[in-house]
Amino acid sequence: MARTLTLKNLPDALHARLAAAARRHRRSLNNEAIVCLEAGLGAAPLPVEQQLTEIRALRESLGTHSFDPAEIDALKREGRP
Repeated sequence: MARTLTLKNLPDALHARLAAAARRHRRSLNNEAIVCLEAGLGAAPLPVEQQLTEIRALRESLGTHSFDPAEIDALKREGRP
């Protein structure tokens, strides 16, 4: 269910930036504020079980490979003075 967002007591500089962005994107001030909030908060996290399923699938797709710590260290130092 959608909720109402009321913008009150915004500092003048913030209001000006938000209004300019709204004009650039052809959105209302409220819609621009919502877009900024969504971007700042990031996407909603996936449920833990779904995250684990995706992680396991990724691990399986990588196959088995053992990494030599000395090789990794040498590659990190490659090209450094």
